[in-house]
Amino acid sequence: MRVTMIGTGYVGLVSGACFADFGHSVTCIDKDASKIDKLNAGEIPIYEPGLDVLVAKNVADGRLSFSTRAEASIKEADAVFIAVGTPSRRGDGHADLSYVYTAAKEIAELIEGFTVIVTKSTVPVGTGDEVEKIIKQTRPDADFAVVSNPEFLREGAAIEDFKRPDRVVVGTENEQARALMQELYRPLYINETPIVFTSRRTSELIKYAANAFLAVKITFINEIADLCEKVGANVQEVARGIGLDKRIGSKFLHAGPGYGGSCFPKDTLALTKTATDNDSPIRIVETVVEVNAKRKRAMADRIIGALGGDVDGKTVALLGLAFKPNTDDMRDAPSLDIVPALLEAGANVRVYDPESMEEAKPLLQGAFFCDGPYHAIENADAVAIVTEWNQFRALDLEHVKKLLTKPILVDLRNVYQPDAMREQGFIYTSIGRG
Repeated sequence: MRVTMIGTGYVGLVSGACFADFGHSVTCIDKDASKIDKLNAGEIPIYEPGLDVLVAKNVADGRLSFSTRAEASIKEADAVFIAVGTPSRRGDGHADLSYVYTAAKEIAELIEGFTVIVTKSTVPVGTGDEVEKIIKQTRPDADFAVVSNPEFLREGAAIEDFKRPDRVVVGTENEQARALMQELYRPLYINETPIVFTSRRTSELIKYAANAFLAVKITFINEIADLCEKVGANVQEVARGIGLDKRIGSKFLHAGPGYGGSCFPKDTLALTKTATDNDSPIRIVETVVEVNAKRKRAMADRIIGALGGDVDGKTVALLGLAFKPNTDDMRDAPSLDIVPALLEAGANVRVYDPESMEEAKPLLQGAFFCDGPYHAIENADAVAIVTEWNQFRALDLEHVKKLLTKPILVDLRNVYQPDAMREQGFIYTSIGRG
């Protein structure tokens, strides 16, 4: 099938490459000429394990291409995906849909024959109705259907998630569009992946509800971790004890500094805004948003507390800046709250992350960016693990202890075991483990 993907960001690029690997002919469109030039030269603008190989393979096989010009590909397309950004709008936190609506108008002017326009971007309930209205107003003669097909990709595991998903959600009541979407996802259908067909508005809400529920789980276990510290319990054992209950499940029950990234922060805000606008506030999600914001700021206090309550003139090494491992995404990362708070308290902050250094530099001015974990730790008064990259799970702890002026390690991801760390002579602080 012939697919046009509008937007070469995280969702558009991964989805386009994976559809091409399914055997479809995919053209990815972006107005950023420099990004398209880099993609055509084989340079991937984001870090996602395996994406460079997947893109190169499908470009070489002639199924995947990149362009700034949309005319030809949209005219020939069976399906046009809108995969543009929907960032939180300043002021009210609602999703900014201007890029979606601009794309819809441009698509309307170019489609020929029956075309399925698919919103892959995360959008509030009712966005598909507005996209349909825009297209009808722009091209009253157009033969089309607007479909919702939300993405459920985890950064760092996006290709696996696309090719072996828990489910595919498609929102449409148009039988012709339904048949076309089934054909697009036929390789997954053969593998017996559940394809959930719903109304368009239901599909739009499923995405927000899923992310909000996962954010609730993260925030819940973080609050339980605080209680564990007060009563002398171990949050990891609590998480295992409740996670083995199949009604609850073990995923997203890992205590830490709070959630970040491109989805949970903006999607929880957008959901609460939609709920409030419709006079049906979701208090539990509103509380999650508030608690998570406070938690990220409180992580700096934990580091300061480990240094005796005063970091003025002291040096702190932070390992990990991205919001999670296996990505370079800095959006709403806990480090964006921790570093400024430490700097404001008078600390000298040395930082290192395997992939997000270039993205982090303009966001964390005042921090000293280092060449590696041991470079960051050298002559620091304490080291804090902020992102659980694999290389931080296997540090040479004897070497770390020698490099530090004091053997203080603050483990915000519970990478190491408290007893083992204390036996090695560290003053060790972790999350929810006494």
